[in-house]
Amino acid sequence: MRLLWIRHVGRDGSIAEPDTETDIWRNDVPERFHLRAGDLLLSEVVTGRPKAARVEESDLPAAAVGSIHVLRPTGPLSSEHARLILAFLRSDAVGSLARGNFGRNRIGRRDLLALKLPKADDALSTALGELESAARRMSRWSAEATSLAGSVFETGQSLDEARRSIIAAGQLTRLRAEAAGELDDPGYLVRTRFPYPVALRLREVEARRSAGDLAPAYDAVLEAAEALLAYTALVAGALARGASIELASLEALQRKLAGTAGGPGLGEWTAVLQEIGGVKKRRGLNPDHPLHELANLAPEGEAQQARSRLAERRNARAHGRALDAVDLPEALENASRDLSLLVTRARFLADLPLIHVTSVTWDAFRREASISYRRLMGDHPVVPTSTMRYPSNTVETGSLYLVGRDHRLHLLRPFLTCEVCETCRTWSTFHADKVKGDLVQKSLEHGHHYPYRADIEVLRQADLM
Repeated sequence: MRLLWIRHVGRDGSIAEPDTETDIWRNDVPERFHLRAGDLLLSEVVTGRPKAARVEESDLPAAAVGSIHVLRPTGPLSSEHARLILAFLRSDAVGSLARGNFGRNRIGRRDLLALKLPKADDALSTALGELESAARRMSRWSAEATSLAGSVFETGQSLDEARRSIIAAGQLTRLRAEAAGELDDPGYLVRTRFPYPVALRLREVEARRSAGDLAPAYDAVLEAAEALLAYTALVAGALARGASIELASLEALQRKLAGTAGGPGLGEWTAVLQEIGGVKKRRGLNPDHPLHELANLAPEGEAQQARSRLAERRNARAHGRALDAVDLPEALENASRDLSLLVTRARFLADLPLIHVTSVTWDAFRREASISYRRLMGDHPVVPTSTMRYPSNTVETGSLYLVGRDHRLHLLRPFLTCEVCETCRTWSTFHADKVKGDLVQKSLEHGHHYPYRADIEVLRQADLM
């Protein structure tokens, strides 16, 4: 069997492929030293951070020798949990256990006995796995680019031929780099990864400002701010109801919808977010529950001040207090800055997809549903239909759902509904509103409204009427 030394263990948790020229193979290794699939290898000698890797079937037969601790799980260990433990073993917390002289620091076996390994955490393990996958992919792309650059003069071609060859062969690599670079632009992230109702409003702001339309741009900023706060507040209300959390702020929404005056506005949306921002309301929730992230828009400080300023500007415009043309440029700049702050705080929305379920088929034997859905992320409603498997038969066809980091689906009806708008004939999202005493449904994307078409009794059951 192959003898594994510390040099075979990579910083990234990999174990080097066998090398017939340099590896040592022995057939007299006692059985107690044979490695098994699932064993964890930890470097005993530490330079910088410790090395750690998991032994797979493809690495066997093998035995660890030299400065390697072999850690064998006492019970079954999922690959996700193992990934989490390996990340911990490679951390500074474990590296700090190393002691020694003359730069030869070692982790003793007794030091390992006091370690408290992290418990299973699917969401964190998934996030680590995605990071590792992204790192491998980018490393592969980097190697391809380096190889292409180095092959310019190796084919015996003329300079013109080499130029054409490199341009053609490197097109995909260059496009990858350009696409990755776009992610550093907040506007690109919003346009491609934010929920459709918010992304569309923010895209309009970007378009208006780039064209120099000051008055329309100013109005677009205020409308986008309200759409952002309305969307997050309505989602928070739906999630709170799903988690059996009572929100006193929903009573204000109820009064607005039941009264004869206008419907909810920035004040009501902000009240919902502020209430869900309280730690007590979220106590006992799963750490991965989306309500924890929605609370990011509620804390006191800069975000609260930005919300207040935008609300004052929105109210001034609603009451006919128009800005003077001289003051408009500065007002637009300040309002845009406040909106940018809220959008930055709301970046978590890019990881909480909004989906529209188009069909559900339940398999009673497998105890899972096959779901067709549209992922409504980005500034356009025309998106392809995807499918997923989901272990529940309670998913509704035609409804909107929020997808949590743990891949759980959270129903948004009746706080948010969707249909083709009767006014502009475009697919839109709606919430209940009041106009001149009449109950209507109002679009988040463009503000169009008409009589409420959904079941009013459901609004009552959700404590919205």
